Amino acid sequence: MPELPSKTAPETVDPRPATEPPPPLPSASASPPAKTEASRVAVASLVGTTIEYYDFAVYGTASALVLGPAFFPSGNATVSSLAAFLTFAAAFLSRPLGVVLFGTIGDRLGRRRALVASLLLMGVATIGVGLLPTYETAGLLAPVLLVTLRLLQGISMGGEWGGAVLLAAEHAPPGRRALYASIPQAGPSLGFLLSTAVILPTLNIVGRDGFVDWAWRIPFLLSTVLVVVGLWVRTTVSESPVFSAAADPTTQPRSRASAPASEPRPEPTPEPGSRFPLVTLLKRYPGRVLLGTGAAIGGSAVYYLTIVYSLSYGPKELGIPQNTMLTAASIGAAAGIAITLPVARLSDRIGRRPVMLAGAIGCVVWAVPMYASLSSRNGLVITGAYTVGLMLLALMFSPVAAFLPELFPARLRYTGASAAFILANTLGGGFAPLVATWLNSNWESPLVLGFYTGTLCLLSLLCLLALPETRDEEFDI
Repeated sequence: MPELPSKTAPETVDPRPATEPPPPLPSASASPPAKTEASRVAVASLVGTTIEYYDFAVYGTASALVLGPAFFPSGNATVSSLAAFLTFAAAFLSRPLGVVLFGTIGDRLGRRRALVASLLLMGVATIGVGLLPTYETAGLLAPVLLVTLRLLQGISMGGEWGGAVLLAAEHAPPGRRALYASIPQAGPSLGFLLSTAVILPTLNIVGRDGFVDWAWRIPFLLSTVLVVVGLWVRTTVSESPVFSAAADPTTQPRSRASAPASEPRPEPTPEPGSRFPLVTLLKRYPGRVLLGTGAAIGGSAVYYLTIVYSLSYGPKELGIPQNTMLTAASIGAAAGIAITLPVARLSDRIGRRPVMLAGAIGCVVWAVPMYASLSSRNGLVITGAYTVGLMLLALMFSPVAAFLPELFPARLRYTGASAAFILANTLGGGFAPLVATWLNSNWESPLVLGFYTGTLCLLSLLCLLALPETRDEEFDI
């Protein structure tokens, strides 16, 4: 497996005449942007990511509560739920297309352009869902349109995460890369909390029947305002200094021929005109893509089973009140957000792997007790179990925002980080509600959720053990 270039080798004298000073080796840490600019970029990335995940969370909650009977009516509630969760999974199948599309834009044209385009696509798709006719009105056309818009949401998400964390990380001051990258990493949980803040009052005001009948559209249509705000924020931030250096032909590193023999030679990077970064990535770093995917797969399962599947499973199968499940998941998500930045700062000090390994071990151990708490049907017990579980998840997912980008060079970084994270989300998260529905239809016990999740977290633990520490890697071109 190729190693990332070392930056610890001593400098040697350039053999050229003294009248021709050697060009400096570009580095993101050589002239870091002001902290205020880096903070502004990180907050802008957080705003956009929160909006994208709000849209995604609204769909996930709606698929658990409404979309089955509204778009896939049948005489069997389980069949309708399976059909709704299939549309939820469909977005994950289209995410790799987003990796290819937005990864190419981000690695060739700029991080900011890719992020603006992904947010615009998500907004159009989400608002479209809110305007769709149901099966009762449009027949088979309704589910076809729903699946189409859901696929567009998935394409958007394929480019969102990598670009958001990368723009923040590449602006970060030295020694604080994980801290700044983790700021947009709070977006998924914030998006879920925002969706809950809209859905819960709506449910309380109009009642479950009114929500199922027409009010489920409100959270989707409110996305219009959020997307306008997000687009304005994202168009006001500056491009990544690392990408700008990589795109400037006058700031290329020295050739292999002129590099001293004692200096470790960097891995070859794709030519500036490379059309398909994904092809280059899979040729040069297949091992890191697979291991990076495995490192994030367990956390993806924890997140989506907790904030999507259990919101349907608890009320329908165990008789737990809907508000109880939403409240438990919301408090747990808030606790995870509260420790995201401290955990990231810790990983800047002691390394990514120790923190992520601790989170993976914790999730392996806690997975079964967390979902077993559903059998109690007690709101306090469930809330406590979910809070511990989502805080352990933060140990895995806060440092991963810097860890995955650090595995790849700048011209492949957007595509590489996105590919690893999105594949993990697809395999570990996108199909989790579907697999869980099937498991519970056969065993009828929340314990199977814990065994399923624990197994995926164990896989993440093994992949983390196989990957190197990346804290000291510089973001050179």
